[in-house]
Amino acid sequence: MRFRPCIDIHNGQVKQIIGGSLKDSGDHARTNFASEAGADYYAGLYKADGLKGGHIILLNPVTSDYYDQTRGQALSALQTYPGGLQIGGGITVENAADYLTAGASHVIVTSYVFKDGEINWERLEKLVSAVGKERIVLDLSCRKKDGGYYIMTDRWQKFTTVELNPDTLNQLAGYCDEFLVHGVDVEGKCSGVESQLVKKLGSWQQIPVTYAGGIGSIEDLERFRKDCGGNLDFTIGSALDLFGGSIAYDFIKRYNVNSL
Repeated sequence: MRFRPCIDIHNGQVKQIIGGSLKDSGDHARTNFASEAGADYYAGLYKADGLKGGHIILLNPVTSDYYDQTRGQALSALQTYPGGLQIGGGITVENAADYLTAGASHVIVTSYVFKDGEINWERLEKLVSAVGKERIVLDLSCRKKDGGYYIMTDRWQKFTTVELNPDTLNQLAGYCDEFLVHGVDVEGKCSGVESQLVKKLGSWQQIPVTYAGGIGSIEDLERFRKDCGGNLDFTIGSALDLFGGSIAYDFIKRYNVNSL
């Protein structure tokens, strides 16, 4: 169980947002925190503290007027910490290798693979052929619907028909190195984790899984540890003092070291 840091970039700024509020129209999101520091600052901090496997997420679509600024911030972070960070947001078979060359350890993919609400196996196989499964993270961020959790695409705006369950995890594990799962309904709210989702993920242990969403206190983190049995890595965003929250980054950094 390790802490995985994050750098979320929206409209050219490092931000922490409420995940379910993100809209492509007008590049709108409810923002918890907007940083005056660039993405390279956070990448340098994580590098100095030896924190690997964190993720950069581009939260603007390619069609956005802000996309070039957001992408520029992401590239500056990769250049600052080559090999230390993963990157997601608009990843396709056409650009994946470019991000790896720019310094990403892995590319994080959702919408390209989950096309039109279904798993597009042909695209997934093309991606594996292009960069190798060991450089791929599949983002299975999800929301609850009809008693289950369903994978979301397009910056968590669209439901797929794919339920996140052991069968889905088993099928996809052969095509990637890790999974990243945001509990979208609680993302950015610091109101506690999706316990049911965490328990499901924690009971499945074939490849590494990082969970994000809802950890708002040390008590939440301890509940998360119990729910997942210590089998998941975790991200804390809005609740960290780095991003205006109350949990000390220095504590979480030491927690990571002490848990290895």
